[in-house]
Amino acid sequence: MSVSRSLLQRQLRMRETLIMNKKELISALESLGMRPGRGLGQNFLLDANLLEWIVRNCGAQTNENVLEVGPGFGALTEKMVAAKFNVTAIEFDHRLAGFLRKKFADAPNFTLIEADACKVDFNELFPAGTTYRAVANLPYAISSVFIARMLECHNPPSSMFFMLQKEMGERLAASPGTKAYGALSVRTQLLYDVAIDKIVPPQVFCPPPEVDSALVSFKLASQRPELPETVEKIFTPLVRNLFNQRRKQIGKILGQICGSKDTAAKILDSCGFSTELRPDKLSVAEFIQLATATANAGIINIKG
Repeated sequence: MSVSRSLLQRQLRMRETLIMNKKELISALESLGMRPGRGLGQNFLLDANLLEWIVRNCGAQTNENVLEVGPGFGALTEKMVAAKFNVTAIEFDHRLAGFLRKKFADAPNFTLIEADACKVDFNELFPAGTTYRAVANLPYAISSVFIARMLECHNPPSSMFFMLQKEMGERLAASPGTKAYGALSVRTQLLYDVAIDKIVPPQVFCPPPEVDSALVSFKLASQRPELPETVEKIFTPLVRNLFNQRRKQIGKILGQICGSKDTAAKILDSCGFSTELRPDKLSVAEFIQLATATANAGIINIKG
């Protein structure tokens, strides 16, 4: 009985804390002339326990460089600054940027960049030799574009830990042969080992999204392949072209790409692949094999 009462009291305290945070959030939004809504392109995370869980499990340590995108009112930022991470936050909304400057004015381990995260030059921000991680409650509207930008960095993050829509998380972590497996799955898993660490309900956000979310971890693969320049150049457009017609047989799609069915058949035969395979049956390693054989056949320019 005492255990049940204690559990109930703890749940009530958690609910009260969440409600108070929501009131504070709405008050802060109103002070900036903003209203909570989907038009902001972001769902603000309110649960203090979950924020602390993210900081504990994101992989970052004291004095490490951490990139945060879409900090909003700085709920996660505050926890990371307190943990003594060196936080570089990118905020697009000028009103939120102004709020953050005041909030963290006395924090020496906080840097704010007011910009569109999908247009920032990360190679300049984190040049070769600089180690950093990326941790964020990513604005859902930019998640796929931003992650694609991270994959293109010459010096990608050593790890990433993102709050994403559950469906997006499933796409990134998908296995060959599944419905969720696609071009972004392949491109991401070329560099990172991807895992869904926690499913998150809508109730911990304001405004609550209409779908579940997921905390997704990305760790640089220990056996990352070093692709020759010619293979690296065609890898992404080749994968995109194949998945754009994922229901067709790979021999037909590759024939269109090469401009010759015979060339496509020879490339596939050299890989030991049937011309009747569907693109979503190939693993990341097999896509590398196919891209290498395609480049060796002299196909070095693919649009897409």
